[in-house]
Amino acid sequence: MDYNQASVRVEELRKIIEENNEAYYVYDAPRITDFEYDELYRELKRLEEEFPSLITPNSPTQKVGDKTIQGLKELKHKYRLYSLDNSNNYDDLRKWYERTKKEYPNEADLDVVVELKIDGLSCALSYENGELKIGATRGNGIVGENITQNIKAIKTIPQKLSKPINIEVRGEVYMPVSSFERLNKENIEKGQKEFANPRNAAAGSLRQLDANITAQRDLHFFAYTAITEDKELFKTHYEGMKLLEELGFETNPNYSLEKGVNPVIEKCEYWAEERFKLDYATDGMVIKINDLAKQNELGYTSRAPKWATAFKFPPEEVWTKLEGIELSVGKTGAVTPVALLTPVQLAGTTVKRASLHNFDEIERLRINIGNEVLIKKAAEIIPKVIRKREEEDLGVYKTPELCPDCKTPLIKPEGEVVLYCPNSLGCPAQIKGKIEYWASKEAMDIDGVGESIVEKLYEKGLINDFADLYKLTIDDFMTLDLIKEKSADNLYNSIQASKNPSMTKFLTALSIKLVGKETADLIANEYPTLDAIKNATLENLTQIDGIGDKVAKSILEFFNDENNKKLLSKLEEYGVNPQGSAFEKISNIFEGKTFVITGTLSAPRNIFEEKIKKLGGKVSGSVSKKTSYLLAGENAGSKFDKASSLGVIILTERDFVELSEENNNEEKF
Repeated sequence: MDYNQASVRVEELRKIIEENNEAYYVYDAPRITDFEYDELYRELKRLEEEFPSLITPNSPTQKVGDKTIQGLKELKHKYRLYSLDNSNNYDDLRKWYERTKKEYPNEADLDVVVELKIDGLSCALSYENGELKIGATRGNGIVGENITQNIKAIKTIPQKLSKPINIEVRGEVYMPVSSFERLNKENIEKGQKEFANPRNAAAGSLRQLDANITAQRDLHFFAYTAITEDKELFKTHYEGMKLLEELGFETNPNYSLEKGVNPVIEKCEYWAEERFKLDYATDGMVIKINDLAKQNELGYTSRAPKWATAFKFPPEEVWTKLEGIELSVGKTGAVTPVALLTPVQLAGTTVKRASLHNFDEIERLRINIGNEVLIKKAAEIIPKVIRKREEEDLGVYKTPELCPDCKTPLIKPEGEVVLYCPNSLGCPAQIKGKIEYWASKEAMDIDGVGESIVEKLYEKGLINDFADLYKLTIDDFMTLDLIKEKSADNLYNSIQASKNPSMTKFLTALSIKLVGKETADLIANEYPTLDAIKNATLENLTQIDGIGDKVAKSILEFFNDENNKKLLSKLEEYGVNPQGSAFEKISNIFEGKTFVITGTLSAPRNIFEEKIKKLGGKVSGSVSKKTSYLLAGENAGSKFDKASSLGVIILTERDFVELSEENNNEEKF
């Protein structure tokens, strides 16, 4: 794979990962399995290692993924919460251990604690003089959500400890599998939404604006670590776990202190089978260096501790029958095949559908309707078809030639594996898909305008593109089934309130091929007006760090298309006016300055990137003669060397803080 191909693939992977991060963490509605997510993440990490200049501060590999949701107040953590790197096989686990062991060559084996990885929602609880003061979700590791009242509604969390100490306790809020099944049964009977799995049920129950709802759900809490400034309380992780039990916390009983990596692997093998007997969901094991002094010496990467790793259990696999193949048409015209299966139990849930990805994959698998197929998943929603039984030969499912929705002949762009319907103006599935996406949280965030409303408006002929939303009246909404005056008024006001989006949201909402939120953000920060973007050349766009030739061509094609020009004119006519960068400048002290960020800092790189942009500066992914400053943390590497050779000013984090505080009105960073 050459640089340009890697650049396109990296952008695709980041978009997919960010979309799934938001679905998983913000809306508690995962779209893919943990295993599939990890495969995407590993591919992105591998490409970034192979092409370091493609690394950006906003890459999912450089940050923790959670975001906060509207309605819950944000809360800055006293101590940062990190994510964990994964070991997906025993070789990876051994490599992690050996890499860590090299730091202590005089020790025969390291003491490690191995424990079950609970599939719940991570939380931090702060106690002062033994009394619970604050409960918060992990969020992005720096800022979480204040859920103190909801935390107090969980019976297994002590509100007063057995000792009057100051301590922060971290753990997982989870819902027992039996309680999850009972809740879903009740929801079905009431005609309410089913939760996908226990993790989502726990997250949805905990992140309520009404603590009474949380109290009604059967939530539990396993404490898994403690942080305190009193270093005499405990000196090892294992001692910390014992202290938590003394203080009144429930810890998962299946943790143990081991010496070396071999006993750890034995534990992983044991629980890979035995976990299904437990009444709570677990998707792996967590292995931590026991000695806290060693933990401090080993330190952290930008997103995870070096002294810990998570071993992910291999996904379950089961055979079932492929009863049919459903063809789905997306907002860009991509036609995706989905396997319809004889219902089968897998990881505690009933599975009826599975991903087939694309028609090249169907050809590779040599499958057809009627085949027995092996499916797998990692305790999440939509599984994947792995293979068919070798002895079965029913031929291969015929790749469609026509769009299943509008019957237009399908096309396959050169170098791509996906089939597309080119009839963007006349294909109902694409039209509705684009309108739904325009109104979605990720795009224009128009409350209430979802799939059902879009379907009704389209069927009545009231809209034929997303610009038409802005010509709708309250009376138009009143013509829809089951829509009363108050609802019609709310829908109308939501649409009108979206007329002044940031340029990032606007570009994201346009559904430009290969342009997701991150790419839209890069463009918006270089070209804050729509006219500037329309007049940009291929050369202009490819000069933006993070935008390759293929993405730039897609942007140009969109804005040069006559139909899209008409659509943009309609939006302008209806008063939709994008408002420039998503970053509100608070100062121009970095005006005309370009920063490159490298190494491990005290916060994720995107925090520093946003700070620079708010102060008028730009952020690049690579060092050049145009670079004004290199902000260098620990383990700065080759960028530090290059900056030194070019005479670029190198800033420590302290230097950066002092420089940024020239703006007297800005809070200390």
